[in-house]
Amino acid sequence: MATAIISPAKVEFRKKLDVRPGDTIRVWQKIEEAKGKFRLQAFEGLVMARKHGSEAGATFTVRKVIDSIGVERIFPLYSPMIDEIEMVRRAKVRRAKLYFVRRKAAKEIRHQMRRTMNATYAEDTPDVVAVPVEAPKEPASA
Repeated sequence: MATAIISPAKVEFRKKLDVRPGDTIRVWQKIEEAKGKFRLQAFEGLVMARKHGSEAGATFTVRKVIDSIGVERIFPLYSPMIDEIEMVRRAKVRRAKLYFVRRKAAKEIRHQMRRTMNATYAEDTPDVVAVPVEAPKEPASA
């Protein structure tokens, strides 16, 4: 039976890693395909929360939208299954936890659906509506 060798996390590098809420990051995670075979898979999204500072149990939550469905994953900072963490974009935010983004995204999706439904309804209805007009009555003869 072959044993999989998982390299330990670069603890000093991860401790210095400055991942903050509002950052867009790409997390390269090792996924086990078959016995002992690994591949790397990227998960890129918005950091919503960082918990437990830089201690042993530190985690960060990343959210991304796939096919208009929000997907969130919680990654342990020092997990040996995380190969690399790349910083894509940094944003200035005024909250420590960005959980309000869930409701905001849902509201935007509802508005988009409403707009598309109204647009399709407008396409289905004809622009010119035929209204029956009564023929003018002839004057009554005496």
